Amino acid sequence: MRALTWQATKQLAVIDAPEPRIEEPTDVVIRITSTAICGSDLHLYDVLGPFLEKGDILGHEPMGIVEEVGPEVTTLAVGDRVVIPFVIGCGHCHFCRLGLTTQCETTQNYDHGTGASLYGYTELYGSVPGGQAERLRVPLADFNALKVGSELPDERYLFLSDILPTAWQGVQYAQLPERGVLGVIGLGPVGQFASRIGVHLGHRVVAVDPVPERRAMAERHGVDTFDLDDEAAVWLREATDGRGPDAVIDAVGMEAHGNPATAMTQSMVGLLPDPVAKKLMTTVGVDRLAAMMLAIDSVRRGGTVSLSGVYAGVADPMPFMTMFDKQIALRMGQCNVHAWRDTILPLVEDPADPLGTEDIVTHHASLEQAPEMYDLFRDKKDGCVKVVLHP
Repeated sequence: MRALTWQATKQLAVIDAPEPRIEEPTDVVIRITSTAICGSDLHLYDVLGPFLEKGDILGHEPMGIVEEVGPEVTTLAVGDRVVIPFVIGCGHCHFCRLGLTTQCETTQNYDHGTGASLYGYTELYGSVPGGQAERLRVPLADFNALKVGSELPDERYLFLSDILPTAWQGVQYAQLPERGVLGVIGLGPVGQFASRIGVHLGHRVVAVDPVPERRAMAERHGVDTFDLDDEAAVWLREATDGRGPDAVIDAVGMEAHGNPATAMTQSMVGLLPDPVAKKLMTTVGVDRLAAMMLAIDSVRRGGTVSLSGVYAGVADPMPFMTMFDKQIALRMGQCNVHAWRDTILPLVEDPADPLGTEDIVTHHASLEQAPEMYDLFRDKKDGCVKVVLHP
Protein backbone atom coordinates (compact mmCIF):
# COMPACT_ATOMS: atom_id res chain seq x y z
CA MET A 1 0.00 0.00 0.00
CA ARG A 2 1.01 3.65 -0.32
CA ALA A 3 1.67 5.57 2.88
CA LEU A 4 3.10 8.91 4.00
CA THR A 5 6.27 8.32 6.01
CA TRP A 6 8.71 10.32 8.08
CA GLN A 7 12.22 10.21 6.62
CA ALA A 8 14.06 12.94 8.55
CA THR A 9 13.29 16.30 10.15
CA LYS A 10 11.24 18.26 7.58
CA GLN A 11 11.50 15.37 5.12
CA LEU A 12 8.46 13.23 4.29
CA ALA A 13 7.87 10.76 1.49
CA VAL A 14 4.98 8.68 0.16
CA ILE A 15 6.30 5.12 -0.29
CA ASP A 16 5.18 1.54 -0.72
CA ALA A 17 4.67 0.18 2.80
CA PRO A 18 3.65 -3.25 4.16
CA GLU A 19 -0.06 -3.95 4.10
CA PRO A 20 -1.62 -4.02 7.58
CA ARG A 21 -3.09 -7.34 8.68
CA ILE A 22 -5.13 -8.79 11.52
CA GLU A 23 -2.66 -9.36 14.37
CA GLU A 24 -5.06 -9.81 17.28
CA PRO A 25 -8.56 -11.32 17.21
CA THR A 26 -10.01 -7.95 18.27
CA ASP A 27 -8.52 -6.07 15.25
CA VAL A 28 -10.09 -4.82 12.07
CA VAL A 29 -8.38 -3.48 8.96
CA ILE A 30 -9.96 -0.53 7.15
CA ARG A 31 -9.54 0.99 3.72
CA ILE A 32 -9.08 4.71 4.34
CA THR A 33 -11.32 7.07 2.39
CA SER A 34 -10.29 10.36 4.04
CA THR A 35 -7.48 11.29 6.39
CA ALA A 36 -6.58 14.77 7.61
CA ILE A 37 -3.37 16.60 8.49
CA CYS A 38 -3.48 17.80 12.11
CA GLY A 39 -1.64 20.69 13.70
CA SER A 40 0.06 18.24 16.03
CA ASP A 41 1.45 16.40 12.98
CA LEU A 42 3.58 19.50 12.47
CA HIS A 43 5.34 18.77 15.78
CA LEU A 44 6.59 15.52 14.23
CA TYR A 45 7.65 17.35 11.09
CA ASP A 46 9.63 20.06 12.89
CA VAL A 47 10.47 19.08 16.48
CA LEU A 48 9.93 15.47 17.58
CA GLY A 49 12.02 13.72 14.93
CA PRO A 50 14.40 12.14 17.48
CA PHE A 51 11.50 9.95 18.63
CA LEU A 52 10.67 8.73 15.11
CA GLU A 53 12.27 6.11 12.90
CA LYS A 54 12.78 6.49 9.17
CA GLY A 55 9.73 4.96 7.49
CA ASP A 56 7.26 5.54 10.33
CA ILE A 57 3.75 6.11 8.95
CA LEU A 58 2.19 9.36 10.14
CA GLY A 59 -1.38 10.50 10.66
CA HIS A 60 -4.11 10.10 13.28
CA GLU A 61 -7.32 11.52 11.76
CA PRO A 62 -8.69 8.75 9.50
CA MET A 63 -11.99 7.24 8.50
CA GLY A 64 -12.87 4.52 6.02
CA ILE A 65 -14.52 1.19 5.24
CA VAL A 66 -13.96 -2.04 7.16
CA GLU A 67 -12.29 -4.65 4.91
CA GLU A 68 -11.18 -7.36 7.36
CA VAL A 69 -12.58 -8.35 10.76
CA GLY A 70 -10.88 -10.31 13.54
CA PRO A 71 -12.73 -13.37 14.93
CA GLU A 72 -13.52 -11.72 18.30
CA VAL A 73 -14.95 -8.47 16.89
CA THR A 74 -18.69 -8.40 17.63
CA THR A 75 -20.02 -4.97 16.58
CA LEU A 76 -18.45 -4.44 13.15
CA ALA A 77 -18.70 -6.15 9.78
CA VAL A 78 -17.01 -5.88 6.41
CA GLY A 79 -18.43 -2.87 4.58
CA ASP A 80 -19.14 -0.75 7.67
CA ARG A 81 -18.16 2.91 7.46
CA VAL A 82 -16.15 3.94 10.52
CA VAL A 83 -14.30 6.88 12.09
CA ILE A 84 -11.15 6.08 14.09
CA PRO A 85 -10.25 8.19 17.16
CA PHE A 86 -6.58 9.08 17.46
CA VAL A 87 -6.48 7.55 20.95
CA ILE A 88 -6.33 3.76 21.32
CA GLY A 89 -8.25 2.72 24.44
CA CYS A 90 -9.50 -0.60 25.74
CA GLY A 91 -12.86 0.47 27.18
CA HIS A 92 -12.69 -1.61 30.35
CA CYS A 93 -9.67 -0.51 32.46
CA HIS A 94 -9.95 1.87 35.43
CA PHE A 95 -9.18 5.01 33.42
CA CYS A 96 -11.35 4.09 30.43
CA ARG A 97 -14.28 3.57 32.80
CA LEU A 98 -13.60 7.07 34.15
CA GLY A 99 -13.72 8.43 30.60
CA LEU A 100 -9.96 9.12 30.60
CA THR A 101 -9.13 7.02 27.56
CA THR A 102 -5.88 8.93 26.98
CA GLN A 103 -4.63 7.28 30.17
CA CYS A 104 -5.77 3.75 29.22
CA GLU A 105 -3.94 1.21 31.37
CA THR A 106 -4.01 -1.39 28.60
CA THR A 107 -2.26 0.70 25.92
CA GLN A 108 -0.35 3.05 28.21
CA ASN A 109 3.36 3.38 27.38
CA TYR A 110 4.92 2.59 30.73
CA ASP A 111 8.50 2.49 29.42
CA HIS A 112 8.30 6.16 28.55
CA GLY A 113 6.02 7.25 31.37
CA THR A 114 3.42 8.45 28.86
CA GLY A 115 -0.28 7.82 28.31
CA ALA A 116 -2.29 5.69 25.92
CA SER A 117 -0.96 4.74 22.50
CA LEU A 118 -1.76 7.07 19.60
CA TYR A 119 -1.72 6.43 15.87
CA GLY A 120 1.33 7.71 14.02
CA TYR A 121 2.84 9.55 16.96
CA THR A 122 6.41 8.50 17.85
CA GLU A 123 7.88 5.89 20.14
CA LEU A 124 6.64 7.94 23.11
CA TYR A 125 3.11 6.80 22.22
CA GLY A 126 3.64 3.29 20.96
CA SER A 127 5.10 3.68 17.44
CA VAL A 128 1.71 2.64 16.05
CA PRO A 129 1.47 2.97 12.23
CA GLY A 130 -0.66 5.98 11.38
CA GLY A 131 -3.61 6.74 9.16
CA GLN A 132 -2.12 8.79 6.33
CA ALA A 133 -2.08 5.65 4.23
CA GLU A 134 -4.33 3.50 2.07
CA ARG A 135 -5.12 1.07 4.89
CA LEU A 136 -4.96 0.93 8.68
CA ARG A 137 -5.04 -1.76 11.34
CA VAL A 138 -7.40 -0.77 14.18
CA PRO A 139 -6.72 -2.55 17.50
CA LEU A 140 -9.50 -3.20 20.03
CA ALA A 141 -11.89 -2.27 17.25
CA ASP A 142 -15.21 -2.77 19.05
CA PHE A 143 -14.31 0.10 21.37
CA ASN A 144 -12.27 2.27 19.03
CA ALA A 145 -14.00 2.23 15.63
CA LEU A 146 -17.13 4.39 15.57
CA LYS A 147 -19.66 3.12 13.05
CA VAL A 148 -21.39 5.95 11.17
CA GLY A 149 -24.01 6.31 8.47
CA SER A 150 -23.49 6.20 4.72
CA GLU A 151 -25.57 9.17 3.57
CA LEU A 152 -23.48 12.19 4.62
CA PRO A 153 -20.10 13.20 3.15
CA ASP A 154 -16.87 12.28 4.91
CA GLU A 155 -16.37 15.87 6.12
CA ARG A 156 -19.40 15.54 8.40
CA TYR A 157 -17.83 12.62 10.26
CA LEU A 158 -14.06 12.76 9.75
CA PHE A 159 -13.35 15.30 12.46
CA LEU A 160 -14.84 13.07 15.15
CA SER A 161 -11.42 11.40 14.98
CA ASP A 162 -9.73 14.30 16.77
CA ILE A 163 -10.33 18.00 16.29
CA LEU A 164 -14.07 18.16 17.06
CA PRO A 165 -13.81 16.25 20.37
CA THR A 166 -10.59 18.12 21.15
CA ALA A 167 -12.38 21.44 20.70
CA TRP A 168 -15.40 20.20 22.66
CA GLN A 169 -13.19 19.09 25.56
CA GLY A 170 -11.41 22.44 25.46
CA VAL A 171 -14.71 24.28 25.89
CA GLN A 172 -15.89 21.90 28.63
CA TYR A 173 -12.59 22.34 30.47
CA ALA A 174 -13.04 26.12 30.21
CA GLN A 175 -15.80 25.90 32.85
CA LEU A 176 -17.66 28.91 31.50
CA PRO A 177 -20.53 30.48 33.43
CA GLU A 178 -23.88 30.68 31.69
CA ARG A 179 -23.64 33.07 28.73
CA GLY A 180 -19.99 33.69 29.58
CA VAL A 181 -17.25 35.10 27.39
CA LEU A 182 -14.77 32.69 25.83
CA GLY A 183 -11.43 33.83 24.47
CA VAL A 184 -9.67 31.66 21.87
CA ILE A 185 -6.01 32.00 20.96
CA GLY A 186 -5.39 30.60 17.49
CA LEU A 187 -7.95 29.95 14.76
CA GLY A 188 -6.53 26.82 13.23
CA PRO A 189 -8.87 23.82 12.98
CA VAL A 190 -9.25 23.27 16.75
CA GLY A 191 -9.63 26.98 17.43
CA GLN A 192 -12.27 27.26 14.71
CA PHE A 193 -14.33 24.44 16.18
CA ALA A 194 -13.83 25.62 19.78
CA SER A 195 -15.11 29.04 18.76
CA ARG A 196 -18.16 27.58 17.01
CA ILE A 197 -18.91 25.28 19.93
CA GLY A 198 -18.76 28.27 22.26
CA VAL A 199 -21.24 30.16 20.10
CA HIS A 200 -23.46 27.06 19.79
CA LEU A 201 -23.57 26.74 23.60
CA GLY A 202 -24.70 30.35 23.99
CA HIS A 203 -21.44 32.11 24.84
CA ARG A 204 -19.84 35.17 23.34
CA VAL A 205 -16.53 34.24 21.67
CA VAL A 206 -13.59 36.59 21.07
CA ALA A 207 -10.59 35.19 19.21
CA VAL A 208 -7.09 36.17 18.13
CA ASP A 209 -5.16 34.96 15.07
CA PRO A 210 -2.57 36.52 12.71
CA VAL A 211 -4.05 35.09 9.47
CA PRO A 212 -6.82 37.16 7.83
CA GLU A 213 -8.45 34.15 6.12
CA ARG A 214 -8.75 32.33 9.44
CA ARG A 215 -10.28 35.35 11.11
CA ALA A 216 -12.76 35.70 8.24
CA MET A 217 -13.77 32.03 8.57
CA ALA A 218 -14.43 32.46 12.30
CA GLU A 219 -16.42 35.63 11.73
CA ARG A 220 -18.78 33.69 9.44
CA HIS A 221 -19.75 31.71 12.53
CA GLY A 222 -20.44 34.61 14.88
CA VAL A 223 -16.98 35.10 16.40
CA ASP A 224 -15.40 38.50 17.14
CA THR A 225 -11.77 38.44 15.98
CA PHE A 226 -8.57 40.46 16.29
CA ASP A 227 -5.13 40.27 14.74
CA LEU A 228 -2.27 38.79 16.75
CA ASP A 229 -0.06 41.73 17.68
CA ASP A 230 1.24 43.49 20.77
CA GLU A 231 -2.25 44.83 21.48
CA ALA A 232 -4.02 41.44 21.48
CA ALA A 233 -4.19 41.13 25.28
CA VAL A 234 -5.41 44.73 25.54
CA TRP A 235 -8.13 44.05 22.95
CA LEU A 236 -9.28 40.90 24.77
CA ARG A 237 -9.60 42.85 28.02
CA GLU A 238 -11.26 45.88 26.41
CA ALA A 239 -13.74 43.58 24.68
CA THR A 240 -14.80 42.35 28.13
CA ASP A 241 -15.18 45.58 30.16
CA GLY A 242 -11.49 45.58 31.04
CA ARG A 243 -11.64 42.29 32.96
CA GLY A 244 -10.70 39.72 30.33
CA PRO A 245 -12.68 36.69 29.13
CA ASP A 246 -14.12 34.27 31.69
CA ALA A 247 -11.95 31.58 30.13
CA VAL A 248 -9.31 31.44 27.40
CA ILE A 249 -8.53 28.42 25.23
CA ASP A 250 -4.97 28.14 23.95
CA ALA A 251 -5.56 26.29 20.68
CA VAL A 252 -2.00 26.80 19.45
CA GLY A 253 0.48 25.06 21.77
CA MET A 254 4.16 24.75 21.09
CA GLU A 255 3.88 25.91 17.46
CA ALA A 256 3.20 29.45 18.71
CA HIS A 257 4.53 32.46 16.85
CA GLY A 258 7.20 34.38 18.72
CA ASN A 259 9.95 33.00 20.98
CA PRO A 260 12.49 32.96 18.11
CA ALA A 261 15.36 31.85 20.34
CA THR A 262 13.38 28.83 21.54
CA ALA A 263 12.34 28.00 17.99
CA MET A 264 15.98 28.07 16.87
CA THR A 265 17.01 25.87 19.81
CA GLN A 266 14.30 23.32 18.95
CA SER A 267 15.48 23.18 15.35
CA MET A 268 19.11 22.71 16.40
CA VAL A 269 18.25 19.94 18.87
CA GLY A 270 16.29 18.15 16.18
CA LEU A 271 19.44 17.92 14.08
CA LEU A 272 21.54 16.29 16.80
CA PRO A 273 22.09 12.50 16.96
CA ASP A 274 18.93 10.88 18.33
CA PRO A 275 20.33 9.70 21.70
CA VAL A 276 21.65 13.21 22.47
CA ALA A 277 18.49 14.92 21.22
CA LYS A 278 16.22 12.60 23.22
CA LYS A 279 18.21 13.27 26.40
CA LEU A 280 17.99 17.03 25.93
CA MET A 281 14.30 16.99 25.03
CA THR A 282 13.33 14.87 28.04
CA THR A 283 15.42 16.80 30.59
CA VAL A 284 15.78 20.44 29.56
CA GLY A 285 13.39 20.80 26.57
CA VAL A 286 11.28 23.94 26.43
CA ASP A 287 8.32 25.09 24.33
CA ARG A 288 7.41 28.27 22.55
CA LEU A 289 5.03 29.69 25.13
CA ALA A 290 3.73 32.87 23.50
CA ALA A 291 0.15 31.59 23.15
CA MET A 292 -0.03 30.31 26.71
CA MET A 293 1.41 33.56 28.08
CA LEU A 294 -1.19 35.54 26.13
CA ALA A 295 -3.93 33.34 27.59
CA ILE A 296 -2.64 33.83 31.15
CA ASP A 297 -2.23 37.57 30.62
CA SER A 298 -5.69 38.14 29.12
CA VAL A 299 -7.99 35.85 31.14
CA ARG A 300 -9.97 37.53 33.89
CA ARG A 301 -9.11 37.07 37.55
CA GLY A 302 -10.61 33.84 38.83
CA GLY A 303 -10.95 32.58 35.26
CA THR A 304 -9.78 29.41 33.53
CA VAL A 305 -7.08 28.74 30.95
CA SER A 306 -7.86 25.62 28.91
CA LEU A 307 -5.00 24.14 26.90
CA SER A 308 -6.00 22.30 23.73
CA GLY A 309 -2.72 23.01 21.95
CA VAL A 310 -0.02 20.38 22.50
CA TYR A 311 3.01 21.09 24.69
CA ALA A 312 6.04 18.86 25.09
CA GLY A 313 8.56 20.82 27.14
CA VAL A 314 9.78 19.47 30.48
CA ALA A 315 11.48 22.65 31.69
CA ASP A 316 9.05 25.38 30.63
CA PRO A 317 9.19 28.54 32.75
CA MET A 318 5.75 29.43 34.05
CA PRO A 319 4.60 32.74 35.65
CA PHE A 320 3.30 31.13 38.83
CA MET A 321 3.20 34.41 40.76
CA THR A 322 0.78 35.84 38.18
CA MET A 323 -1.24 32.64 38.00
CA PHE A 324 -1.52 32.44 41.79
CA ASP A 325 -2.30 36.14 42.20
CA LYS A 326 -5.00 36.04 39.49
CA GLN A 327 -6.40 32.79 40.92
CA ILE A 328 -6.32 31.12 37.51
CA ALA A 329 -7.53 27.55 37.03
CA LEU A 330 -5.57 25.53 34.46
CA ARG A 331 -7.05 22.53 32.59
CA MET A 332 -5.27 20.54 29.89
CA GLY A 333 -4.56 17.19 28.30
CA GLN A 334 -4.86 15.01 25.23
CA CYS A 335 -8.50 14.67 24.25
CA ASN A 336 -10.47 11.73 25.64
CA VAL A 337 -12.25 11.32 22.31
CA HIS A 338 -14.47 8.43 23.36
CA ALA A 339 -15.96 10.49 26.22
CA TRP A 340 -17.33 13.16 23.91
CA ARG A 341 -18.09 11.64 20.51
CA ASP A 342 -21.59 10.34 21.36
CA THR A 343 -22.57 13.85 22.49
CA ILE A 344 -21.19 15.45 19.33
CA LEU A 345 -22.49 12.89 16.81
CA PRO A 346 -26.09 14.26 16.69
CA LEU A 347 -24.71 17.74 15.94
CA VAL A 348 -22.59 16.31 13.14
CA GLU A 349 -25.61 14.56 11.64
CA ASP A 350 -27.96 17.54 12.08
CA PRO A 351 -29.01 18.75 8.59
CA ALA A 352 -28.36 22.33 9.73
CA ASP A 353 -24.70 21.48 10.43
CA PRO A 354 -24.59 23.77 13.51
CA LEU A 355 -20.83 23.37 14.00
CA GLY A 356 -20.01 24.05 10.37
CA THR A 357 -18.22 20.78 9.69
CA GLU A 358 -18.53 21.46 5.96
CA ASP A 359 -16.89 24.88 6.36
CA ILE A 360 -13.48 23.93 7.72
CA VAL A 361 -11.64 22.12 4.90
CA THR A 362 -9.81 24.54 2.62
CA HIS A 363 -7.69 22.02 0.71
CA HIS A 364 -8.36 18.51 -0.62
CA ALA A 365 -5.43 16.55 -2.04
CA SER A 366 -4.33 13.07 -2.96
CA LEU A 367 -2.13 11.07 -0.62
CA GLU A 368 0.72 11.49 -3.11
CA GLN A 369 0.56 15.27 -2.55
CA ALA A 370 0.87 14.96 1.23
CA PRO A 371 4.49 16.22 1.61
CA GLU A 372 3.74 19.51 -0.13
CA MET A 373 0.47 19.84 1.80
CA TYR A 374 2.43 19.66 5.07
CA ASP A 375 4.49 22.66 3.95
CA LEU A 376 1.38 24.54 2.85
CA PHE A 377 -0.37 23.90 6.17
CA ARG A 378 2.68 24.73 8.29
CA ASP A 379 3.31 28.01 6.46
CA LYS A 380 -0.41 28.95 6.42
CA LYS A 381 -0.21 29.69 2.71
CA ASP A 382 -3.12 30.00 0.29
CA GLY A 383 -5.57 30.54 3.15
CA CYS A 384 -4.93 27.00 4.40
CA VAL A 385 -6.92 26.04 7.49
CA LYS A 386 -7.48 22.29 7.09
CA VAL A 387 -6.15 19.71 4.62
CA VAL A 388 -7.90 16.42 3.89
CA LEU A 389 -6.07 13.71 1.96
CA HIS A 390 -7.82 11.08 -0.13
CA PRO A 391 -5.80 7.87 -0.60
